[in-house]
Amino acid sequence: MTFVDPVCLEGQRLCLEPLSQDHLAGLQEAVTDGKLWELWYTSVPHPDQMAAEIVRRLALQAQGEMLPFAVRRLDDGRLCGMTTLLHIDETNRRVEIGATWLAASAQGTGINPEAKLLLLTHAFERLKCIAVELRTHFMNHQSRTAIARLGARQDGILRQHQVMADGSYRDTVVFSIIDSEWPMVRRQLLHRLARREAL
Repeated sequence: MTFVDPVCLEGQRLCLEPLSQDHLAGLQEAVTDGKLWELWYTSVPHPDQMAAEIVRRLALQAQGEMLPFAVRRLDDGRLCGMTTLLHIDETNRRVEIGATWLAASAQGTGINPEAKLLLLTHAFERLKCIAVELRTHFMNHQSRTAIARLGARQDGILRQHQVMADGSYRDTVVFSIIDSEWPMVRRQLLHRLARREAL
């Protein structure tokens, strides 16, 4: 299996489906839940830009740089977001989990940690990665907290790392999980999800 071979990853709450043009209408609907494109500290496509975003992600997959997914809830069957493995480095067996957005109604439901569990399991156990990165905007405190709760360690901050659409600079916070840490991270994630299920 190469790092960009399409694969469906299914959990208790969601299925990560290989991204395709067939997901367009569902993703356009999902992104309006919370008007996510209005968040200044992240880059989420407007419904009118979703078709181009799907084309962009699939082109990066064809170039061996990204494995994109649509996120489908299993409780109602609706799409609720996108996520990817990106910055793929097969030689050094490293990937990044990112380019993720979730509809407002899916946030805080256990979907995000389960999606991360599925992606991390795929990366460490099927692709045999030695490290997985997670990155976010310095000002995205919700994302930084969620990444830290996964058990990832902060590696550092890349100052003025990117120029945002509005011309402002993004300081990028870099986190990672290495293969020796994966068993503990996996155990913590499973415990969190089991506790949520029991509520």
